[in-house]
Amino acid sequence: MITDITTQGIDFLSSLFIFFVGLFVLLIVVVFIRDVSQSRDAIRRNYPVIGRFRYVFSTLGEFFRQYFFAMDREEMPFNRAEREWVYKTASGKDNTMAFGSTKNLTPPGTPLFVNTTFPTLDEHATQPPPIIIGPQCPHPYEAKSLINVSAMSYGALSKPAIRALSRGAKLAGCWLNTGEGGLAPYHLEGGCDLVFQIGTAKYGVRNAEGQLDDDRLREIASNPQVRMFEIKISQGAKPGKGGILPGTKVTPEIALIRGIAPGMDSISPNRHIEISDTGELLDFVQHVREVTGKPTGFKMVVGDEDWIKLFCSEIHQRGIESAPDFMTIDSCDGGTGAAPMPLMDDVGLPIKESLPMVVDVLTQYGLRDRIRVIASGKLITPSGVAWALCAGADFVNSARGFMFSLGCIQALKCNRNTCPTGITTHDRRLQKGLNPAEKAVKIKNFVDKIHYGTALIAHSCGVPHQRALTRAHCRIVQPDGKSTLMRVLYPRSDVLPEYHQPETEPHYF
Repeated sequence: MITDITTQGIDFLSSLFIFFVGLFVLLIVVVFIRDVSQSRDAIRRNYPVIGRFRYVFSTLGEFFRQYFFAMDREEMPFNRAEREWVYKTASGKDNTMAFGSTKNLTPPGTPLFVNTTFPTLDEHATQPPPIIIGPQCPHPYEAKSLINVSAMSYGALSKPAIRALSRGAKLAGCWLNTGEGGLAPYHLEGGCDLVFQIGTAKYGVRNAEGQLDDDRLREIASNPQVRMFEIKISQGAKPGKGGILPGTKVTPEIALIRGIAPGMDSISPNRHIEISDTGELLDFVQHVREVTGKPTGFKMVVGDEDWIKLFCSEIHQRGIESAPDFMTIDSCDGGTGAAPMPLMDDVGLPIKESLPMVVDVLTQYGLRDRIRVIASGKLITPSGVAWALCAGADFVNSARGFMFSLGCIQALKCNRNTCPTGITTHDRRLQKGLNPAEKAVKIKNFVDKIHYGTALIAHSCGVPHQRALTRAHCRIVQPDGKSTLMRVLYPRSDVLPEYHQPETEPHYF
């Protein structure tokens, strides 16, 4: 009896095996016929079935490189060492290292900080002083955090991601930039300070024709959490091109917040239709500031020095009160969810060149203390933030650093609504893995460690706090392998005689 049952079981398994083998062979035959009969792909036509593996291996290659083949410092745009530092920091884990640095310190452009023989004692260390932005405005903003959350829209990011950023920014005491997608209730949920960004499509403050609606602008400004307004001229990944939000991400809720049609691709104009020259830019800044009563500035990617000089000259012709309250300088290698490769790779100046340039021109024209400078672009570690402070920035904005804090694994799926971590997708199944309350704590940890790490560098350089760092505290590696003081590479720019003002010496020298 038992033998009969065993024999029947073996026969069933054999039949099942033959069935699946036959099914597999049939599938191969069908694929073979399809490949040889199509004319769109030469590889598949010439090498049916086998040619398909090329696509599979190409698709999986980025994941295999990330986990198995790339060294800690090799990947782009952020390598494993940088990501791991953020992951451990955000999780509150020990991020000290053993045995020695894996960072190559010889490539040109590498910053090296100048330690002093007699570093600052812990008991002599102080907190970096806050900076007041827009002191002439009816509602100025006193900002304390060295690093803040850069522009990321609700729509580009998911609902739980925005909720986590809002709660985390409140815990960390930093601001959160809404991005150009308008003000969502999830931005307000955590109670943090907000910077409302006005993009070229005027999402959230537009009328039916897509123009600026002053009534809507006043309504946004009436919220006490909205502390500043940022006019987006251009961003690092796509200067000269508007934002792109695929229709799959334009849910009815997002469409309502932005004032657009649901389910349709949302493509912003490549510039503000009201702004075609420097004068109109200053007019627009002044208009927004008058309507809102709050500090107003703009974000841009720098293309050359001459325009910055023209801009400063125009301010002096009008009067210093016409100047923007801040400028956010983005790097040409900035991040985004979707951008054309020619713009992402080859247009604009990197932050390491543009930031010192802007600071020097503002100094020459006596505007450095009037216009606050915010640096943005791949500055996600204490050394990056410390470099920006040495160069003359008042604050640093980061988007991808905070995305890593949320759990981003650099899957490069931001534009496909298939983000595996739930950060840039509106697929509710994928969003379930992102717990806003838990991630908010990680954001706070990240900000705290940035402050702690930059303080370590500052104290090693012999100054009491991070804002006391100057160009005398940083050296830059040159092509010959030797390093040169940033103060020598970018000597102090004296104020031009016609713009001289009896003010205190700028804090960054």
